[in-house]
Parts: sequence; C-alpha cells; structure tokens
Amino acid sequence: MFSCRRLGGGLVQAGGSLRLSCAASGSTDDDYVIGWFRQAPTRAREGLLCISSSEGSTYYLDSVKGRFTISRDNAKNTVYLQMNSLSAEDTAVYYCARSGRCGSAWNSFYYGMHSWGKGTLVTVSS
Repeated sequence: MFSCRRLGGGLVQAGGSLRLSCAASGSTDDDYVIGWFRQAPTRAREGLLCISSSEGSTYYLDSVKGRFTISRDNAKNTVYLQMNSLSAEDTAVYYCARSGRCGSAWNSFYYGMHSWGKGTLVTVSS
C-alpha cells in the first residue's frame, strides 16, 4: 500500500518549489523501486523519474531534469520528489508507484508497476 502526501501547499506560483512524499506501508525491503508519474487533464500520463538502490535515479522526462530530484529515506520507508522551478506545465495529479525495476525508459517501470498511491494535485499558477 502507498500513500502519497504533499509537503507544502498544493497551489504554488510559477518558479516556486514543492516537495511530495510517498510513504510505503507494509513490508518493504531496502531495494524497493519507487517512481513518480503525473497525469494532467490534457496530456497523456508522463513518467517522471524512479529510484532504486541497485539502479540509482532514473529520469524518464527530459523537461524535469535539473528541476526535479528523487530521494529516499529507508528508515521511514519514504521516497521524496523535490520539485523546483515549477511552471504551469507542471500542473497535474502526481502519483507514486512501486515497480519491479526502474529500467532505462518509462515503459520498463510502467509495465512492472504493481501498486500506486492515490495521487495528489499540484497546481502551478502562472
């Protein structure tokens, strides 16, 4: 089971920052694979990035490189998504999910997904 929690407000001005957290409940091991994706009303689902102990961090979307970072706190079974320099194009519902592997492309993560959180809305005003 996952819960996706937003640290900070869901509404942020363009150029601002926001941090999302994803807490995994139940039994986990230190090498669980967690990724983030988002869904905006007018766009297809976009894989963002992933983290695992064995594969490190993997970015799936070029537009978030240099702005978004993923990190994990194994002691808390929590993965964080730090989002900086937000723009209106980042407005979407953000989800965390667990998968078998990060892989080098979003499809590798997506087809191995087996659980995900409820999502949290991030709105960036321009």
